[in-house]
Amino acid sequence: MSDIKTPQEQITYANMLYYGNIAGLALMVLTFALYVTGILEPHVPLQKLMHLWSGTAGTYLHEGNVPHGWGWTALLGTGDFVNFLGIALLAGMTIVAYIPLVPAFLKKGEKIMALIALGEVLVLIFAASGIVGGGAH
Repeated sequence: MSDIKTPQEQITYANMLYYGNIAGLALMVLTFALYVTGILEPHVPLQKLMHLWSGTAGTYLHEGNVPHGWGWTALLGTGDFVNFLGIALLAGMTIVAYIPLVPAFLKKGEKIMALIALGEVLVLIFAASGIVGGGAH
């Protein structure tokens, strides 16, 4: 039997990732069902989508009138963009899971670890914001 005890911060982080990922996957299944059943109309009609698949991403963005960056949030009422919510949740879970680590580390008196966790949150938020213009858009 091992005497090694897993720190509570690690358990909190792991649990948040675990349940957040389950929620993200469930949301993706639900929103995909809304799309394929036609409950939500797509922004890019299926007939046009078939044509655009054979072209480049730039052609798809232009001819499909698809916005760049976070512009997809304006299209959340459409079947082909509502499923981005699940993807965004999955992508953002690391940020969400790091946030409670900051006060947990401070409570334990681990100021350096709290600063590292806070720095991680800030860097990830900055990267996700699109301010630096990274990516293919």
